[in-house]
Amino acid sequence: MPSILFVFTSAETTLTGAQAGWYLPEAAHPYYILAPHATIDFASPAGPNPPVSEHSVKLFESDPECIKFLADETVKSKLASAKKLSEINSKDYDAVFYPGGHGPVMDLPVDPINIKLASEFYQAGKITAAVCHGPAAITGVIDAQGKSIFAGKAATGFSNAEEIAIDMVKDVPFLLEDKIKSLGGKYEKATELWAPHVIVDGNLYTGQNPASASPIGQAILKGLKL
Repeated sequence: MPSILFVFTSAETTLTGAQAGWYLPEAAHPYYILAPHATIDFASPAGPNPPVSEHSVKLFESDPECIKFLADETVKSKLASAKKLSEINSKDYDAVFYPGGHGPVMDLPVDPINIKLASEFYQAGKITAAVCHGPAAITGVIDAQGKSIFAGKAATGFSNAEEIAIDMVKDVPFLLEDKIKSLGGKYEKATELWAPHVIVDGNLYTGQNPASASPIGQAILKGLKL
């Protein structure tokens, strides 16, 4: 059975002091697609109990998988015992996945341990996946030649229009769409706001928004040939 590492943010707040954390459905939906077929470990920069976005909990309070995730004893145990990124060996896993939320834009892009870890995954040809704001976490990641993993690659992530629509531009250090383009990425997005959109280019797997959480889970499953 393959092993997948879910990397969560440890960032509690945005630039304006708004509550941040990781976005509930972007962890829950892929988790339940992948958990029957793979061993899943949780990690974050600070280790145990990475903070969940309270806004996402409220917004998805009637979503069956989100309800299940919050009440799941196995999940609760994994969150409570999440490893620090410094304790992780990339060789122990077949794929890495970054759920979104505004937290991942705050801490993971500038975390040297995260950058080194994700670079090891990518350079080993392993699935390096992220959804919504999650791709922010891998904007510092490099390939074996020292180039950005986005350079020349088709990729997606939370769009400028979506960030503007939720009035959170002031909360983040950069807009993900702009950042991917600045790194030489061929940024793509769905034709409508909030519509699912997933791109697989080599071993880089990216999803645009919360609606892309289940599709990226399915893409990872397919990529692991399960």
